[in-house]
Amino acid sequence: MIMNGTYLGFDFGEVRIGVAVGERLVALAHPLETLATPNNDERFARIATLLHDWQPEGLVVGLPTHADGTPHEMTRLARRFAQRLHGRFGLPVFLVDERHTSLVAEEMLREAGLRGRRQKPALDQIAAQLILQTYFDGGGEALDVKGGSEERE
Repeated sequence: MIMNGTYLGFDFGEVRIGVAVGERLVALAHPLETLATPNNDERFARIATLLHDWQPEGLVVGLPTHADGTPHEMTRLARRFAQRLHGRFGLPVFLVDERHTSLVAEEMLREAGLRGRRQKPALDQIAAQLILQTYFDGGGEALDVKGGSEERE
């Protein structure tokens, strides 16, 4: 069951993690920030601060796959990241198919006049926003970190 309240969305990457925030009641997601460190201790410390500040009901992590939906190395790493979030913070964590979110985010930024290097600071946040919005919109299947389907209302 989807609970109303604040949710944080994550576009996981080995170097950068995009973060978005949204309210389930109004079903709108917004870019928040990019965590630009590969150091896990720094990442999770910043995530802990975001959780304290935003008090989310749940977390949503984008699950990257090949275009045909088959998993690859980043799929495994994103699942591991989601499991770590759940283990450290005890919140429900959902995985959402993120195929093409980076491409859509690039196009959105290009349309806004940001190209090339100027896109980098916002790209991961916009991808996280799209992941979280997909979750709110019920597009695709949201999976919990244990791999079971989530019930939709």
